[in-house]
Amino acid sequence: MRAVRIHEDGGPEVLVLEEAPDPEPGPGEVLVRLRASALNHLDIWIRKGLPSVPKPRILGADGAGVVEALGDGVTGFDLGERVVLNPGIESGGGRIHVIGEHGDGTNAELIALPATNVHPIPEALSFEEAAAFPLVFETAYRMLVTRAGLREGEWVLAWGIGGGVSTAALAIAKALDAQVLVTSSSDAKLERARELGADATVNHATGDVKAAVQEATEGRGIDVVVENVGEATWATSLQVAAAGGRITVCGATSGPNPPAALHRIWWKQLSILGSTMGTGEDFAGAYELVMSGRARPVVDSVLPLEEIRAAHERLEAGGQLGKIVLTI
Repeated sequence: MRAVRIHEDGGPEVLVLEEAPDPEPGPGEVLVRLRASALNHLDIWIRKGLPSVPKPRILGADGAGVVEALGDGVTGFDLGERVVLNPGIESGGGRIHVIGEHGDGTNAELIALPATNVHPIPEALSFEEAAAFPLVFETAYRMLVTRAGLREGEWVLAWGIGGGVSTAALAIAKALDAQVLVTSSSDAKLERARELGADATVNHATGDVKAAVQEATEGRGIDVVVENVGEATWATSLQVAAAGGRITVCGATSGPNPPAALHRIWWKQLSILGSTMGTGEDFAGAYELVMSGRARPVVDSVLPLEEIRAAHERLEAGGQLGKIVLTI
């Protein structure tokens, strides 16, 4: 099969499209012929060696395609059936094996994985849309629903609406009848966010996030902050959170060690909630929202697998709004 593999850590130049051995489905596994694979920032970190993984390695956590073959003991699937993959394989003890990180991923023509991680998709959902939702929607669902217990009518703050987790958070929060304020340094992205249902927007480079929160929430503050930026946004996240608010943290792209400002946590009785990618239950919740049409993944651009280096460059530059998808 054709696959994009890395043989060393580095920049986009280490991504090599080449022939790789065809995977075979083991007992309880499904072999999927991939039609689309979406990029995540996880791909960039692994490509750079953060963390460094055994080589050669096929990157890519998100994918959609058709059932090619079934391993022993697998029933309930038809050959050629359209499917999407849950990228998190639960391996016991609460551990999650992420495809593309802990094993070969979806930047390839074929992948074999447990049948429990393969789910049907309707004809109304394109392969590109299906590939665009799993990892970020599962992550955002866990942050908003499982960890923060988001309720109808509450206000959510999503930093940096161009990113996959933030666009997923916007879609999920609106599907659950919450209100969302999003930020970006791009006015064009903010305009697009309003088209996608954002209730309020603010340019965090040229505007005043605190003032925008005060105006939108009529002085009450934000109930749930989706925090994945870290050092650059942490102080403001604490300041704009409402009394009794929740700040869910799934990453820190600008740095993991901001000033704690503990006084704001006890004064406001805030809850700081760590959140990882998600469990099978989190995927199921996100999957139901997407399959029912209540939440729609956002595709930024679609490129052929042969242009994976350009796709990585676009993602690393932060020019996207939504997911960059590769067709296979």
